[in-house]
Amino acid sequence: MTATLQLRAGRDLVGPELFKSIVQFVVTHFGQDSERAERQADQALAFAATAATTTVPMVPSDDVDHALHAFILHTKDYAEFCQEHAGRMLHHNPRLGGGGRTVEAVTTSAHAIKAAGFVVHDDLWTVNGENAAQCDSDCGRPYGRH
Repeated sequence: MTATLQLRAGRDLVGPELFKSIVQFVVTHFGQDSERAERQADQALAFAATAATTTVPMVPSDDVDHALHAFILHTKDYAEFCQEHAGRMLHHNPRLGGGGRTVEAVTTSAHAIKAAGFVVHDDLWTVNGENAAQCDSDCGRPYGRH
C-alpha cells in the first residue's frame, strides 16, 4: 500500500469573504487578472502559515509579495491569522534599500511551503523572471524528503 501525500491550499486557511477581499485588492492595486490574483493570494496565505512555524528564513517571490501585502493590510484579519497559526504577530521586516530577494532565498521559501504540505504554483515563484520553485528538480519527490 502506498500513501499519497494530499497537499492543501493556502486559501483554505481563511474564510471565503476574506479570501475574496485579498484577491480584489490584488486585482485593483496590482493590476492582476482575477485568476492570477486568486493563485497569488493562495500562495501568500501558504507562505504566511509556513513562516509561522518554519525555521528557515522566508522570502516571498515578486508575485506572492503583492498578495502578502494585500493580506497584511487587512490588519485585524492578519493579526488574528498570526495569532492562530503562530501564536504571535508575524511582522513584516523589509530590508532597507530593498534587496534580499534572490533566487536562492525564494527557492528555499517555496521548498519550505511544499514541505509544510501546501501546493506550490511554480509559475508564481520567480525572481526577475527566473523560476525559483524548481518543483521538478527533485524527480517529483515532496520537498524535505530524501
